[in-house]
Amino acid sequence: MASEQKTLTISELASSLELSPSTIRYYEEKGLISPTRTPGNQRVYTAKDRARLKLILRGKRFGCSLEEIAEIIGLASTEVSEVGQIEKSLAYAERKIEEVQERKLELDLMEKDIRAMKEALELRLQELKE
Repeated sequence: MASEQKTLTISELASSLELSPSTIRYYEEKGLISPTRTPGNQRVYTAKDRARLKLILRGKRFGCSLEEIAEIIGLASTEVSEVGQIEKSLAYAERKIEEVQERKLELDLMEKDIRAMKEALELRLQELKE
């Protein structure tokens, strides 16, 4: 017995993910999701579309651009295996960790420079007050 897969309208999907319908249409325009259409041309979303949107939102929370998200999850028009998706996600995570480590080093150097400047200014102020 074949059971029909539950589908959602754009409004139902938007409400369930706390997004605006225009945001969902934007992700569709970018090729990240690809809903089916009814004979009346209404968008119909499946659990797979909802899962892809959740991945997109997670990527955005982690600071990924839409291009990076597309690279990780693939465009909706292409089939990406779970293994491939995980491998791409791991590579992206490694790059992001390296970027964070570089930024931490830069911030440490900036802090040292600011502290040295502050110390020099405090000494000069003391000299001027004497």
